[in-house]
Amino acid sequence: MHKALTIAGSDSGGGAGIQADLKTFAALKVYGTSVITSVTAQNTLGVQGTFDLPPEFVGRQLDAVLSDIGAGAAKTGMLANAGIIEVVAAKVKEYGVKNLVIDPVMVAKSGDLLLAREARQALKEKLLPLALVVTPNLDEASVLAGREITSEDEMVAAARELHDLGVPYVLVKGGHLAGAATDILFDGREVRRFTAPRLDNRHTHGTGCTLSAAIAAFLARGLTVPAAIAEAKEYIHTAISQARAVGQGYGPVHHLAPYYSWGD
Repeated sequence: MHKALTIAGSDSGGGAGIQADLKTFAALKVYGTSVITSVTAQNTLGVQGTFDLPPEFVGRQLDAVLSDIGAGAAKTGMLANAGIIEVVAAKVKEYGVKNLVIDPVMVAKSGDLLLAREARQALKEKLLPLALVVTPNLDEASVLAGREITSEDEMVAAARELHDLGVPYVLVKGGHLAGAATDILFDGREVRRFTAPRLDNRHTHGTGCTLSAAIAAFLARGLTVPAAIAEAKEYIHTAISQARAVGQGYGPVHHLAPYYSWGD
């Protein structure tokens, strides 16, 4: 049985975070476990509130899952603060977690802050060096690189810099640029581009969570990093293409699109 763990926040609207990750794992035939870092009051219109769990309790969840079930791959999403980042890093090392995918969640699509500013350095210094893959979007890559990223050439330069922090594979996502949706992967030697046609669909809530969860699922199934990213890219393209309005704002992607269409 293939197993994957998500370490992230809860989205009460069901479109991102833990909920999106578990749906993705199930859709990709992987048994999913979860460690909740924060609870959000959230819907398609935005985040109305957050409550961060104590770092000690995040650690207890990690102990419970990793000491018994284990994980063929793991991913992180919303980590909220430096205390949680430090506990996650310590447990990843203690249990020898491999195939760690870090989605450096900082700000929600609505603009709400999901990672304390003072925690950004802890993310770079304590957790990124433990990752196999990191998947920043343009805004997150800009924060991590310390300058605005606005072109493919700048995406490549940022990927190289993040690789120098100790991450073997850096995937900088270019979905916020105009034109085709091109993501840049750098592995220390080669630059690869993963491109998909841009879809005219505003319902993209949870896209980043879902992509990183899909990469983790395919890694748990034994794929190489480039192959996992290629498969995950195809999966998220399908999920966006079949997304529909759920609430009054930005709806979630359709995580189970490979199996049925909404309205069936």
